[in-house]
Amino acid sequence: MFPLLSVKELYETLPTGELRIFDATALLPGDTFNPYARFEQAHIPGSQYFDGDEFSDPESTQPHTVPTPARFGKLFGRLGVKNTDRVVFYDQGNIASACRAWWLARLFGHEFAYVLDGGLPEWQRHNLPVEQGPAKPVSAETYQPRPHYERLKGLGDMLEYVQTDTPRILDARSADRFYGRVPEPRPGLASGHMPGALNIPFKRMLDDKGCFLPPQTLRQIFLEAGIPEDQAAVTTCGSGMTASVLNVGLCRAGFPDSALYDGSWAEWGATPDAPVTKDA
Repeated sequence: MFPLLSVKELYETLPTGELRIFDATALLPGDTFNPYARFEQAHIPGSQYFDGDEFSDPESTQPHTVPTPARFGKLFGRLGVKNTDRVVFYDQGNIASACRAWWLARLFGHEFAYVLDGGLPEWQRHNLPVEQGPAKPVSAETYQPRPHYERLKGLGDMLEYVQTDTPRILDARSADRFYGRVPEPRPGLASGHMPGALNIPFKRMLDDKGCFLPPQTLRQIFLEAGIPEDQAAVTTCGSGMTASVLNVGLCRAGFPDSALYDGSWAEWGATPDAPVTKDA
């Protein structure tokens, strides 16, 4: 499935009402703004706000981890989504938020999900219309999740993978964080990376405007990094957000359906017996 929509494609569908549109902006480490306040300042016409913190497990000690199917279904249905709807996620500029929402929707079986390429900044660069104020009310629907748990990996999976070197683990953090040259932004975490992991910082997927690179360019990046074109990979990052940018990139490049380690370094770096290296 091709995971991206261009702003032109989305704009052309607005009069038809065929797409459910969501601003999925969430905070990354270092961010201090209010995503919903910014949504009220400017959002794509007809869009709702997809709160990534709400779509998380409230019992987890890790940031924004995957919710139960029941919680996801209740919240997605409350936003007026039906299983047959086509949905598109965008964000206010970090791209990772929209990709995380796309991955989460697909984890729970919503195959008709897309990311708006370039997000709200690309929309506004094209001088396309925006709305102000709160999201318009919608009627709740009954949503039935259909999880695909092969798209999700946990700590036990990853402890096994670092011993076998299969599948390939792709770390979306910066090279400085990957090689332990700088401390982690979350206190108390080890510095470095999982043994055998490959570093592909998520921004390598994007051009200078924050749009995804062409499929063949992305494919070459993954192949040159040593990713087998016939094997699924597992992505990771600091907390499971920017890793999803690699999942979208892999999908766009035509690689097999990939998985994401939800706990990522927030969990691994805090686990005493999880092996850590700073070697290339």
